[in-house]
Amino acid sequence: MILRDDILCIGRYNKPHGVNGEISASLDVDFEFLRNFSCLISEIDGIYVPFFVESSRAKSAVSALITIDGITNEREATLLVNKDIYVRKDEYESISSDEDCDEMPIDYFIGFTLYSQEGARVGEIIDVDDATENVLFIVETPEGDEVDIPAADELVTDIDMDGESITMSLPEGLLDI
Repeated sequence: MILRDDILCIGRYNKPHGVNGEISASLDVDFEFLRNFSCLISEIDGIYVPFFVESSRAKSAVSALITIDGITNEREATLLVNKDIYVRKDEYESISSDEDCDEMPIDYFIGFTLYSQEGARVGEIIDVDDATENVLFIVETPEGDEVDIPAADELVTDIDMDGESITMSLPEGLLDI
């Protein structure tokens, strides 16, 4: 069984492309990265289901056209429209270290502990809101409150991958909102 904690979002399916089951997808990773995963995973009716890539080709720098094994027509491809694309975290980590990849999808940091520049524990990143241009970490404080912290590169001062923590220089008063 595939669990949410074991997977990482790397993109989203868009719409069918043509009538033979091919579907376009927006990706948060390089297109070339796709061939290294054993499968792509999407949530269908509340269950994480693996899909095996039959073929893929670049559409643009940030999108691809993907053919999934067993999906042979436009109607079947429509079932994946607007579904997130996940991969196994352990595969992603292995591939990223092999490829020396510097960029991680923002969802990768869910579960990391967030610290202020002064060393105070702000809380645990429990979700990411990337619905707008300004991406936010949703952080649960030790008191059980939720705060939204801008996930801006210029605020991040350190990322400890082994310790699963992020240190940020937070603007004064941000935690009081």
